Amino acid sequence: MDFKDIKRVTIFAGHYGSGKTNIAVNYALNSSAAGNQTVIADLDIVNPYFRTKDASTALSKKDIKLISSPYANTNVDTPALPAEAYSVIHNKDNYAIIDVGGDDRGALALGRFSKDILAENNYEMLFVINKYRYLTADAASTVEVMHEIEDACGIRFTAIVNNSNLGDETTAQNVIDSLSYADEVSEITGLKVKFTAVKEDIAKTLLNKITDIMPVKIYVKQFLS
Repeated sequence: MDFKDIKRVTIFAGHYGSGKTNIAVNYALNSSAAGNQTVIADLDIVNPYFRTKDASTALSKKDIKLISSPYANTNVDTPALPAEAYSVIHNKDNYAIIDVGGDDRGALALGRFSKDILAENNYEMLFVINKYRYLTADAASTVEVMHEIEDACGIRFTAIVNNSNLGDETTAQNVIDSLSYADEVSEITGLKVKFTAVKEDIAKTLLNKITDIMPVKIYVKQFLS
């Protein structure tokens, strides 16, 4: 993937446990490595316990600014977005990576910024899917979740990220077995699969079997993101 030619705003959304938070962190790190001035915003106001802040050390080492709720990684469940979240959209010098809360309820927070995002029209909204989550185990159920998110935030998805995994137990065969599922979601929605996310330790064995692949490190446990 060429991270020098990405949209200024990249949004990751999906079902609870799809692994979108970990994907967003990896994407931000790749964006920064490509020379982009990158900021990542965690808009999850539904579940503030295990989030992008888990990766704050890795992000700060690469000078990536992290914007998240002041209650992230605490036992205080308060639905609050920091005021500086608005700078993610309005500061055009930054490449913004946005991690949206799970499902339609989490996507409501993104709706606060949808008008400005659509007006700038320099964004990509990626639907993170995981065949191995029980509520998105088939294409029809997955697409239903997708439409619920779109209706909640007022922005349509532009592409799909296949992040089908079983956490630390994921094998190369698990990933291969998910490809037909991702293709079916793609066919139903008319959206292309932008890339398949694969743990670094098995990525090499899949490079010749999957066209678009993004190796990822696990910064945030995927079943919690």
